[in-house]
Amino acid sequence: MSSENPSPSGHASHIRQRQRPAIRANSQVSSLQIMFAVVLAVGLLLTVNFSARIAQGRPLQEAYELVQLEIAQLETEQADLLAERDYSLSDFYVENWARGRGKMIRPGDKLFVPIPSRDSATPYTRPVRDG
Repeated sequence: MSSENPSPSGHASHIRQRQRPAIRANSQVSSLQIMFAVVLAVGLLLTVNFSARIAQGRPLQEAYELVQLEIAQLETEQADLLAERDYSLSDFYVENWARGRGKMIRPGDKLFVPIPSRDSATPYTRPVRDG
């Protein structure tokens, strides 16, 4: 019966015991909230830092792609120039140039140089200098 009707001092100690766990629970929740806030802040800082690095990397990536494109164009140009060089060093090209532009002949060949007719040619007049 004494447990059913607690004494006034027993009732007060029972209330104190209930209040203490409530205070402990509030302080634990508060420390958990602080830890969560710290973790959230660190995560936010890392996210902002990572985002800034990505933003800084975009112009570098664009420049890299432009350089790669220029390299591909230059490699194509180099291949064309090497092919032209190899062709100009070939015996076939040298002989064609010598017979055409160089006006050279082989022994036994005859060189014919066409001369325009006088009717179609415009007359050349020598400029007169003063003085």
